Amino acid sequence: MSRPDRIVLVFLDGVGIGPPDARINPFLAARLPTFAALGGGHVPTLTAPSASGPDGHVFPLDATLGVAGIPQSGTGQTALLTGVDAAALFGGHFGPWIPVRLRPVVRERSVLRRAAEAGRSVAFANAYPEGWPGPGGSRRIAGPPLAAEGAGALIRHGDALAREEAVSSEIVNGAWRERFGLEGLPDVDPRRAGRNLARLSGSYDLTLFAHYTTDAAGHRREMAPAVEALERVDGFLEGLLEAVDGGTLVLVVSDHGNVEDVSVGHTRNPVLGMAVGPGAEDAAALRDLREVTPFVLDRLG
Repeated sequence: MSRPDRIVLVFLDGVGIGPPDARINPFLAARLPTFAALGGGHVPTLTAPSASGPDGHVFPLDATLGVAGIPQSGTGQTALLTGVDAAALFGGHFGPWIPVRLRPVVRERSVLRRAAEAGRSVAFANAYPEGWPGPGGSRRIAGPPLAAEGAGALIRHGDALAREEAVSSEIVNGAWRERFGLEGLPDVDPRRAGRNLARLSGSYDLTLFAHYTTDAAGHRREMAPAVEALERVDGFLEGLLEAVDGGTLVLVVSDHGNVEDVSVGHTRNPVLGMAVGPGAEDAAALRDLREVTPFVLDRLG
């Protein structure tokens, strides 16, 4: 059993493993050299969902958890970030936001909170507006910032983004310029953003970064935005993997399927898991969302 010095947990919203059909699966239409390299030269499909290359492992994770219906973000993110059987606890899949009844679970039992309580240093790499979620914003709460808030790690805002000591949820900074008028933010491309995450993570035992544009692209049910979203993530992962040191385990996970099949929206497909670094082979043995948090905590000792 290999133990890393630190772990970078990259959450991608709405990324499953799709059918081997380039007409509907953007993974087969996009240029994804980083994804392909980790999968031994090809991206995963439902006919070949697991793959290993010299640089890492790609593997499927079940997001249905034995519950009928279509997996959703709220319960999926809760299961992923806490290890709790969220869909069973809630009585079904729920999304897109964390249901009010499960919010204390995410705040108090997240992988970030439990690692911090065990004496490990933790970071949430995303920049969020100060005062999040703000007046009237209580209905629209995703799992990662809620987990970070509960762990005392929701501390990076626009000033940190300007110093490149945080990463935008969209990876690039365009949305911050448009929504908040921060025209002075650096022009960060995906690869540079990945390198920024690598540099930030070097100071912590566990770093979480969350990206949501993949799910938004999947909801459009069009090939072009789905391809664009995946290529952005591929460039981001390229920069991250170039810059992390050899003692870092990079673990990429998702909460439900969506972007991998532009014909249907959310799916019951297994979600994408990827691992690179010490412990990657052990990570490839994970089978569903509930196993991610216990695995991370175990590898942190």
